[in-house]
Amino acid sequence: MPILAALLLAAALPGCATIKESRLNPLNWLEPRLQPAALALYERPEDPRPLVAEVTLLKVEPYPGGAIVRATGVPATQGYWQAELVALPLDDKGQLVYEFRVIPPLVPAAAGTPFARQITVATSISDIALQDVRSIVVQGAGNALSSRR
Repeated sequence: MPILAALLLAAALPGCATIKESRLNPLNWLEPRLQPAALALYERPEDPRPLVAEVTLLKVEPYPGGAIVRATGVPATQGYWQAELVALPLDDKGQLVYEFRVIPPLVPAAAGTPFARQITVATSISDIALQDVRSIVVQGAGNALSSRR
């Protein structure tokens, strides 16, 4: 009888490796599984916010550990909100482009003076991110301003 049990055990052991990795094993049911093909298909969604009408000022101010990019833009009317500098990937020439994006007013607004419509936004860049950057560009709908290093 012990010999029969040893033979059955020896015959069952090679299958343990496949059961260990299969879906039949309850210990594998809660493990997260990454699907490389699904991750490759993910694309960043398009930003629905339009570009500001005109970029009027660009300043790049160094600070210990990086730089602050500050831009002022003038939209078509008053009431634009949630402004942001959206970075695009660094190109092969070392040009870092930011798009000046804003959300238009929910209800029609008066045009007002250019001074009353001004929007200022800023973002910071670390020294590590600045290593390969030769110039910084802030893009609006009508123009773009740049700063070289």
